[in-house]
Amino acid sequence: MKVLETLARVYVDDLEAALPTLRELTGEREGLRFPYAGVEVARIGGLLVVAGPEEAVARFHRVQSTLLVDDLDGLGPLLATLGGELLDGPNEVPTGRNATVRHPGGAVFEYVEFVKDRPVFAD
Repeated sequence: MKVLETLARVYVDDLEAALPTLRELTGEREGLRFPYAGVEVARIGGLLVVAGPEEAVARFHRVQSTLLVDDLDGLGPLLATLGGELLDGPNEVPTGRNATVRHPGGAVFEYVEFVKDRPVFAD
């Protein structure tokens, strides 16, 4: 399993209010946007923005970063070698598959394998 990209998580109350500042800071526009589990998610540059009411966003706060990987099936061997705890998944999500892992030392990452033929990627 290879990490292709790392996205920093940003948690906000209001996506529409947050996007102009994030566009200015990154020099980019959001390229991916979709609703998921009571929140709105948008990718803008190297950020993954999770927006919604505190009650909805709270369940995502434990995740510190999202790692885009080439093959989520490699997560099992990684955990067997390095240790860690699978907290959730693998799951089918709008962008493909994901899993959440707590690594030794306490860092919690979401691993995502994109599946490009998903409707969320349609132009």
